[in-house]
Amino acid sequence: MRCAYENDMTIGFRLWSGLIAYTLTGFAVIFSGCAHDTYQHRADIIKDHVAGFYSHLKANRVGAAVHENQRIEAMADEMADTVKKRAQLQGTSHAEREFALMKTARETAAQNWIALGRYFTINQQTDQARATYQRVVETYTNPTEQPYREQAARGLKDLTILSPSPSQTTP
Repeated sequence: MRCAYENDMTIGFRLWSGLIAYTLTGFAVIFSGCAHDTYQHRADIIKDHVAGFYSHLKANRVGAAVHENQRIEAMADEMADTVKKRAQLQGTSHAEREFALMKTARETAAQNWIALGRYFTINQQTDQARATYQRVVETYTNPTEQPYREQAARGLKDLTILSPSPSQTTP
């Protein structure tokens, strides 16, 4: 039994490592043409939070991982406000760059929540996994975030296979 669990953890960490590489590559592509400006600085901060999230998760420091992801979400919220202001004041090019970074930050945070749900599932913490997936479904409601809601919904369905919720087990 222990070997299967270790294999699950190895697979999970490989998935997380791949997700980190994918996310960081996305940031690099989006902001490769940027000089070291405000946008690049913010992208670098988000990259640091992503790396921190996975580092904490790998070390089983879930609270610290959650905090890193909440910081990414907070940055996305700040950027949404900036997009609204800059669109009115500076025109579309600045607003478009800020919007792209905001969208990337939100998508990254959603991916991180899904990874956290998988982490909880692997560690047989089904209540925490269920709450994490539910958070994605309730928080990421924009039409472009539909894939993350669908992944979270599938995670919730998978949890009912692994461990039915208390309301499903009582007659």
